[in-house]
Amino acid sequence: MSALTLGPALSVFAAFTRFTPPQPLHTFLRTTGYKLRPPRPLPHLSSFTCARDAVLASGAAGTHQLATLLIEKRPGPVPTIVLGGFVPDATEQVFLLRGFFLKQGSVYYLNYPRAGFSLDLICAQLDDLVTELNRQGQRPALFGVSFGAGLVIEWLRRSRLAGRSHEIAGTTLVSPVACAADIVAPDEPKPSTLIGRALKPFLDAGSAVNPGVIEKARAIFTKMFEAGAQNQASLRALMSAAELRHLHSHVISAIQSIDFTGACERLSALRELPALSAWDDGPRPLSTAPTLVLYAEKETAVLHERSPTRAALATTLSAFFPAGTLHVIGGGTSPVQHASLIFHYFQFLPPITAFYRGLKSSKFRLAA
Repeated sequence: MSALTLGPALSVFAAFTRFTPPQPLHTFLRTTGYKLRPPRPLPHLSSFTCARDAVLASGAAGTHQLATLLIEKRPGPVPTIVLGGFVPDATEQVFLLRGFFLKQGSVYYLNYPRAGFSLDLICAQLDDLVTELNRQGQRPALFGVSFGAGLVIEWLRRSRLAGRSHEIAGTTLVSPVACAADIVAPDEPKPSTLIGRALKPFLDAGSAVNPGVIEKARAIFTKMFEAGAQNQASLRALMSAAELRHLHSHVISAIQSIDFTGACERLSALRELPALSAWDDGPRPLSTAPTLVLYAEKETAVLHERSPTRAALATTLSAFFPAGTLHVIGGGTSPVQHASLIFHYFQFLPPITAFYRGLKSSKFRLAA
């Protein structure tokens, strides 16, 4: 008697769904969910804007520097606040993780402005949002990616210095870029990475940078994204055709629409961020809430080999986050790259899933 096999059934199933049998079932379920309920983040309009209004009233920032706050509302115990990297926007940064986050609760996206940026204002907007959620009896989880993880670290540092005690469920930091030296070392005449070469003129010259430099930087960021997007086989295994079109159009739009002032002010904010060190007199700890730090196995395409943030978190994590854990994400058919939450979605998902499961457990609730 021949062995029992599901091959024929899977072949018929694939023919109807246009999915190949090797695809993981939860990829099919996720893309099906996308078709049934595509992403529709809506503006989050809150009456609680005290910190934001104080910054604007002081003259330290203008309304053109406000981040756009969007929400996808769902019931659940753990809402998530997402801060993305330089590009793309937060909504596209966690495009494949969106379905997972929505199972935990509402998702809030902070998309940075195109024509400006203010470190004071983004921290104030985070203050207001977390305070609003706390007053509703909720403790959000913060999810920062690359530059966004650096902003989360800075917000925690400022909160500690100011004596504010926000209630958060936990923090996830993916490939954190928390100071300029994480990308370009101060003594490095010629960066070895594409992104280092794109950003060094901004970091060196500040507001005096030649406007033509932004076109070179724009071209580099587009090239980096398009190089990944050409891997159609990998993308088809992760996303539906509609998702691919949505992601591509929104990422390219974000890269093209950031103007000269916006680019300079984002890099100015990065220059302002102090290097993380266990040996200075900064506040300790930054947070006692559970914290997950995720680095990719191949960060060298973006992070400098002497990244101060990576060195500090790898050697003295408990000084900053007593309830912190750090994982290096690897595996798959290609090396996991910096903040690669799209191409290496399946590699990042297990530790993130386990972390959120812990956030909802009694042990983590007590620790927070």
